[in-house]
Amino acid sequence: MEAEESEKAATEHEPLKGTEQTLDAEEEQEESEAAACGRNKRVVPGIVYLGHIPPRFRPLHVRNLLSAYGEVGRVFFQAEDRFVRRKKKAAAAAGGKKRSYSKDYTEGWVEFRDKRIAKRVAASLHNTPMGARRRSPFRYDLWNLKYLHRFTWSHLSEHLAFERQVRRQRLRAEVAQAKRETDFYLQSVERGQRFLAADGDPARPDGSWTFVQRPTEQELRARKAARPGGRERARLATAQDKARSNKGLLARIFGAPPPSESMEGPSLVRDS
Repeated sequence: MEAEESEKAATEHEPLKGTEQTLDAEEEQEESEAAACGRNKRVVPGIVYLGHIPPRFRPLHVRNLLSAYGEVGRVFFQAEDRFVRRKKKAAAAAGGKKRSYSKDYTEGWVEFRDKRIAKRVAASLHNTPMGARRRSPFRYDLWNLKYLHRFTWSHLSEHLAFERQVRRQRLRAEVAQAKRETDFYLQSVERGQRFLAADGDPARPDGSWTFVQRPTEQELRARKAARPGGRERARLATAQDKARSNKGLLARIFGAPPPSESMEGPSLVRDS
């Protein structure tokens, strides 16, 4: 398995190495053609990319360190995000450390006057210590350099302008979203205040739910009694209920059969 993984990694890195070699060969061929034609050699600037910048490392430091190998032109460092810096400050405050964090950088670009010097510097200083002295604060940090083939400073300016434009559009979208949310919240608050103010208004329709319950037996009897002739019917019904209850009570006292059984007895005798 390890052999297969190493083979895969080698196959993945081979195209990158091949492209770099082809670009170097093309540039050397162009230089040799220009020299063969007898023209004066035009000095073409080259740009080196810095992939790692240690804390408290400034453009002045990189200019002083790389000027020993050739003439350095423009230098640009990309500052870290504000959110990261704010997070560092919050972590330091939570730990009880009173320390003022300066602005750090994440990546950088260095322009050399001659691209041949830029190639030589990127190839020789890559993965070497930044500080040569023992007391240097960057002694244990390594250079992470890469020469950018056919990359000009205008490309970098366009890339940075595009990133700024994208950041502005994202900020506008976030501000618009926050404004919509606040407007919706304020509208909801106003609607609630109007609802509470109109709660005691008699002209306002009652929005409470109405439930209809089935009438009880007493209500049904009351309705029947309210009809014409209903009172007499109610009296007869109550009298009949009392008479039935009295007959049953007497039958239980004297041991006689209940009225239903006494009615069924003669019918059975007649049938026999």
